[in-house]
Amino acid sequence: MGSHGSSWADQWGSQNEVVDEDYGSKGKSSGGGGGKKMEKVTAVASASFGKAKSAAAVGADKAKSAAIVGAKKLFYYSVCFG
Repeated sequence: MGSHGSSWADQWGSQNEVVDEDYGSKGKSSGGGGGKKMEKVTAVASASFGKAKSAAAVGADKAKSAAIVGAKKLFYYSVCFG
């Protein structure tokens, strides 16, 4: 099997590279001060997850309601015309 170019890791960098929020440049993480950035990222991800979770709950409620209505119609037609 031949090589078809760079691997994913070569194209996108390693886990140690971070994007500097102020300047958009990449550099190696030094371990100092990264905790605050990680807290910010975690907070944003948590908020996004909460929104997605509530949207999924609304969608599940709508699907449940549609299934109940469909089951009632099926029962009605089977009783009346079956």
